[in-house]
Amino acid sequence: MFFPIETIRIMDSSARTRFSSITSKVIMALAGLFLVTFLLVHLGINLLLLAGDGGQSFTAAAGFMATNPVIRIFEVVLFGGFLLHMVFGLIVTLRNRASRPLRYQHKSRSETSPLSKYMFHSGVVVFVFLILHFIDFYFVKVGLVAPPSGIDRHDFYRRSILLFSDKGYSAIYLVSFLFLGFHLNHAVQAAFQTIGVSHNKYIGTIKVVSILYAIIVAGGFMVIPFWFILVR
Repeated sequence: MFFPIETIRIMDSSARTRFSSITSKVIMALAGLFLVTFLLVHLGINLLLLAGDGGQSFTAAAGFMATNPVIRIFEVVLFGGFLLHMVFGLIVTLRNRASRPLRYQHKSRSETSPLSKYMFHSGVVVFVFLILHFIDFYFVKVGLVAPPSGIDRHDFYRRSILLFSDKGYSAIYLVSFLFLGFHLNHAVQAAFQTIGVSHNKYIGTIKVVSILYAIIVAGGFMVIPFWFILVR
């Protein structure tokens, strides 16, 4: 069977577009799974704020993370992971919207999860919080932002106490991690599906794991401001 040259070009362009779209989704998924692993480490360190030892455990862990050369390299990789996930998440979102330029005149029921429909929106909320979080901690650590009066820029424990004692900051923190929980619940499932782990035999387990992971991570982080406001 022979195809006109123009038809072949269109088919080739379509194939390249599809390949590019799949590649973007895979990169976003792998970067997301990398960040998922990091969140568990970050949560473990932050929960040391509740150890009741005057900040010794938390300060030791934070100091190790700040000075260990391997961790410093990992820090660069982490920033790269954040950047890749956000950039390719934006690319995938824009491509999905471009493929549906016209809205349906009559809305029909969809099997698409509400969480998947608002992944971009929850991602934006988390991104805004990350900017504030970097300003409060990382930018202070590297000297780009001045620390509060009387607090050394490497004293993350006192800085954390000061922030979590502020009800306004704690409220923003709680809302942000509530959105992160919704984001993670769908993101983990979508990431495994993107990399090909979507067999009916495993999908039920993946859903349960993603829900538990979202609850543990988001809930674990949310315990901290509650403890500082209501218990401490």
